[in-house]
Amino acid sequence: MNAQPKPREEVPLAVRLKARIAREGPISVADYMEACLTDPELGYYVTRHPIGAQGDFITAPEISQIFGELLGLWAVAVWQSMGMPRSVTIAELGPGRGTLMADALRAWRSTPHFLEAITVALVETSPVLRDMQQVALRASPVPVQWFDKLEDVPHGPLIIFANEFLDALPIRQLVLRGGTWRERCITVNRDGAFAFTDGGRVQTDKLPVDAKNGAILEVRPAIERLMDVLATRAAVAALGSLFIDYGHEATSFGDTLQAVRGHRYTNPLHMPGEADLTAHVDFAALRSAAELRGLKVHGPLPQRDFLLKLGLEARRDRLLTHATPVQRNSILSGTARLTEHRQMGTLFKALTMMTDGLAPPPPFGDI
Repeated sequence: MNAQPKPREEVPLAVRLKARIAREGPISVADYMEACLTDPELGYYVTRHPIGAQGDFITAPEISQIFGELLGLWAVAVWQSMGMPRSVTIAELGPGRGTLMADALRAWRSTPHFLEAITVALVETSPVLRDMQQVALRASPVPVQWFDKLEDVPHGPLIIFANEFLDALPIRQLVLRGGTWRERCITVNRDGAFAFTDGGRVQTDKLPVDAKNGAILEVRPAIERLMDVLATRAAVAALGSLFIDYGHEATSFGDTLQAVRGHRYTNPLHMPGEADLTAHVDFAALRSAAELRGLKVHGPLPQRDFLLKLGLEARRDRLLTHATPVQRNSILSGTARLTEHRQMGTLFKALTMMTDGLAPPPPFGDI
């Protein structure tokens, strides 16, 4: 007689979420995503080293030092457009392993007056990543502080970097059924597995009417709250922000929720808390939310165009001058990955939000 296969052992967060669904009923995609990423005890960002070859994914600063260096020089130009205030905070939202800021600091050594004016603020909730950032920035020539929220960063002139930050903010998914928009939720099916299901009816005042039955629309409530914070700060002190992420320029329908584990895509409903969950950024919605609050928006611009116009090729060629054969291959492959259409060059986009009245930052002033 054949033995029955042993049931797969569930990860701890799956047990907790199933108990929650049993008590409360189906949960929204946003609630599921938030729990998977930021549960105080079992969330992905709380328990794992997500970035790098031994992690689950690699971001642009890890691919090439040129990325962080160019963003550093971008910040200098923004500071100059602000009138070169004697004190300015450089904040990074979701600073990963601290690589981008470390590369920017190296670029800033060529602009000592800027270096004398700045304080670095890292907005990070993951204790695992904070430890890595402290190691990466232990030799920083300027003060570095850590904060849980952007609201906690000291007031005054502010320049913000946010690379692959927005894509990890929880999304709501709305699905159209029989002419009615409903919350797309997650339940537990008869087999004991997580599954999507339709939830309650959603207010339809601002939802599109030209969608087909079964269409999925994704919205990010956290974007509205973030824009409120930026607008409030921009109203009292000069602000310049740069957001680089992957997504679509125009609002569109579709399910873009994805999970990555060990550098491979996996089912987002499998092993909650053990994989990185993200979804495409709707740059049209982002731009609209910012402009509604009086922020001046430039972009989005494909990452390829953004980096090339900032001087990626010139910096690449300077590095190649004294590179070993191994370094040469790394420099060439890294810059190609950042800019080629089939890799990150087109899907990733850059968008800035500024205090109204500031000059367009490079390279947006050239468009």
